[in-house]
Amino acid sequence: MFSLKILILKPSSLGDVVQALPVLRLLKLNNPAHEISWWLSSELLPLLQNDPDLHEIIPFDRQCWALPRCWRKHFDAIRSMRAKAFDWVIDLQGLARSGIFAWLAHGNLTIGIDDHREGARAFYDLLVPRSNFHSHAVDWYLEVLRALNVPVHWNFEWLPVHPEAAASVRTKWQAGQSRWVLMIPGARWPTKRWPLESYQTLVRLILSHSANLKVAILGTRAEASLGDAIARIDPRRCLDLTGRTSLPEMVEWIRLSDLVVCNDTGPMHIAAALQKPVVAIFGPTEPLRTGPYRQSHRTIQATLPCVPCFKAKCTNLRTMECLQVISASTVFQQVQQELSG
Repeated sequence: MFSLKILILKPSSLGDVVQALPVLRLLKLNNPAHEISWWLSSELLPLLQNDPDLHEIIPFDRQCWALPRCWRKHFDAIRSMRAKAFDWVIDLQGLARSGIFAWLAHGNLTIGIDDHREGARAFYDLLVPRSNFHSHAVDWYLEVLRALNVPVHWNFEWLPVHPEAAASVRTKWQAGQSRWVLMIPGARWPTKRWPLESYQTLVRLILSHSANLKVAILGTRAEASLGDAIARIDPRRCLDLTGRTSLPEMVEWIRLSDLVVCNDTGPMHIAAALQKPVVAIFGPTEPLRTGPYRQSHRTIQATLPCVPCFKAKCTNLRTMECLQVISASTVFQQVQQELSG
């Protein structure tokens, strides 16, 4: 079988990139001689640096996309991509920006997901539609491989161990000596954030449930106030990690955990990729489409006329009702079930 030069375009966000990784794994397993490049947002570079299946990463500065001072940088990146003479250019983002870059890369075959939002479909030679509204994003991306006659199976490691990060987690925080429940209280959209007070109540219930459990709170530096407010419930058994871990360290923290409780956010997809039980609290989005892969039975979502609305700003008369009505006791019942199972 002859080898190909392949470019994957999936620059962001964290969860989307994680959900696209099976495409990389299966392309490489189908032919280890393939040279696969990935167009990736600069802030996510640590996730895929030194990945065994990647030939190279082409960094993309998303913050600099439309600024005139960056046009030279974009021009150089496009010229470099064209010089590589890719056989396949695979756009898994499906938006105007990625579609333009896919077309400008000038591969022999340009294939993309058929997302109607920004008209990127005009830039592709081959379109891959979503099979139905509720089809999960991971399954949609895998349909791209089927369209290319690449076998689809699950005999691969979605996120290989990062040895240095794993060692760092165990030495810096002595993490391997306890049973950990991870809390991820943040999210990019305000409408995805279960109330802080609910997380605090849930943590009290978990700590009272078993003396052998500890809680670690993951998040960005911007979410440090959430981590601090939760950790103060019991500083001996709660560890605030918000803003304190690298991206690979966060992955390894999730790997060693017993359970992850979170909103609809990027690390949720890491937990699903690592086959960790995920109790995910959903508000405006649809778990069947973008929830933890193969764990929709563990998601908790209110049944309301406005759900799912897919809005980053709530317009309901009762603000954030979809998340406010989910009680800590309801989530704790699911947590108990997963921990005992």
